[in-house]
Amino acid sequence: MGFPLNLVDLAGFVALLLWGAHMVQTGVQRAFGANLRAALGRALRNRLGAFLAGLGVTSILQSSTATGLMIAGFAASGLVDLAPALAVMLGANVGTTLIVQLLSFNVAAVAPVLILIGVLMFRRDSGPRARDVGRVFTGLGLMLLALHQLLELMTSYEDTPSLRLLLGAASASPVLNVLLAAGMTWAMHSSVAVVLLIMSLASRGVVPPLAAFALVLGANLGSAINPVLEGPAGNDPAAKRLPVGNLLMRVAGVAVALLFLEPISREVVAYVSDNGRAVADFHTVFNLAVAAAFLPLLTPFGDLLGKALPKQIDPADPSVPIYLDPAARETPIVALGAAAREALRVSDALGEMLSGASLALSGADRRKIVETRRRDDVLDRLNLAIKAYLTSLDPDELNEQDHRRLDEILRFTMNLEQAGDVIDRSLLPHAAKRLKRGLVFTKEEQAEIIDLINRLLSNLQAASALFMTDDARIARRLASEKVAFREAESRATTAHFERMRGGQLDAVQASALHLDLLRDMKSINSHIVAAAAYPVLEREGELLPSRILPIAR
Repeated sequence: MGFPLNLVDLAGFVALLLWGAHMVQTGVQRAFGANLRAALGRALRNRLGAFLAGLGVTSILQSSTATGLMIAGFAASGLVDLAPALAVMLGANVGTTLIVQLLSFNVAAVAPVLILIGVLMFRRDSGPRARDVGRVFTGLGLMLLALHQLLELMTSYEDTPSLRLLLGAASASPVLNVLLAAGMTWAMHSSVAVVLLIMSLASRGVVPPLAAFALVLGANLGSAINPVLEGPAGNDPAAKRLPVGNLLMRVAGVAVALLFLEPISREVVAYVSDNGRAVADFHTVFNLAVAAAFLPLLTPFGDLLGKALPKQIDPADPSVPIYLDPAARETPIVALGAAAREALRVSDALGEMLSGASLALSGADRRKIVETRRRDDVLDRLNLAIKAYLTSLDPDELNEQDHRRLDEILRFTMNLEQAGDVIDRSLLPHAAKRLKRGLVFTKEEQAEIIDLINRLLSNLQAASALFMTDDARIARRLASEKVAFREAESRATTAHFERMRGGQLDAVQASALHLDLLRDMKSINSHIVAAAAYPVLEREGELLPSRILPIAR
């Protein structure tokens, strides 16, 4: 096989590895995005837990590079604080040492099984979460396959005279070895493949132990470069805090190890006779030492990164809070007013989602579905920012009326965020199913869908007005809207049964989808009513307090 063709193979396997990592990341975010913060909060409550979580995730993903890219995206989105995210990366670095042990066996043999499971789950006509989990399985299989192929490709060169000559010349300079291995790891996107290759070269005597250990240091350094270059895109320096912090920890560890590399090399070789095993042990000890050194220092280190890479506020980004002034927290009544104004922006974002859903259901442009789903991130981030802002207020400074208003704001934003989740996870997937199957609604069904969405928009405006005025008349009218959606669902159920008796498959499928959409809109309306009407009616004595829930059911 010629040299140019080998370069194509290398580029293709790297691209496959990146695409597999992308599938895993997007699959995890889509399947578990709404619950991700809670799940990570339970797993990452302390540094040791975060460290173990990073170790476990990397063991599953088979790539610390993939873990770095994933956790960088989560940290940039505000789902994980910087200190536990850095602890995750320290665990991921140790996790790669376990992978080196595992890949000495034929782990890639399970790649076809993972891909098969993933494709079957993705192609089955099941819920969106099952399809997203299918993406995860497929991505994992592709990553394993790519890593295996990269290792095979590089192993074929270990007896090449030119490579032996190059490594022999480089062995005299540990720094040159570090740079060489860092460049290889950056190009291959896999420190595992490079370390396994180094083990093979050391065990066959191609490189001496001292040079092999320097190459291992370079592989560790190179794996930290990729998340910096390929992490979250954009001009916000804060998005680079995690990958830059991980790189700086690696640089510090490599610098210290280089200073003491010769005595370390003598000690390791004295205890481990097999040079290949010595490389693996050195790889593990180095990462454990870096983790032990930095775990106690993550909080001040994170603070330094925060000052060096401050968050850039983009006024054009609708997910960036505008009214949550930190200085206003000293005056609770002002802070509550600011949070209420920000809550109205959540209402505006939900209105944009409903308008986008209307266009998606009335047309055939799949891009409208994708664009509308992205707006759910705006709802999530604004809701998260408002909750964090309100929970930071000193409860001792709040009187009874302030506490009531705080609860109303939280209830309003949480219910609207839940309404957005219904659109994102149910209504829009149903719209996508309509396009995929080529289903056509009757004129009456189409008109009813558009009418009910317009009704939702009107109810949302009423809820926003009620949120600011506490007018009981608006609350009663808004609560009565639930009757209209129940009646629409009842009519659609009757019509669906009649079509089933007719036996026309396409008509039955379209009628079933129409019924699902009406149920989604009924759920959305329930959240809108619960967001503003229920608190007012409860104070008026027209609704039992037991029915006032933070999240509508």
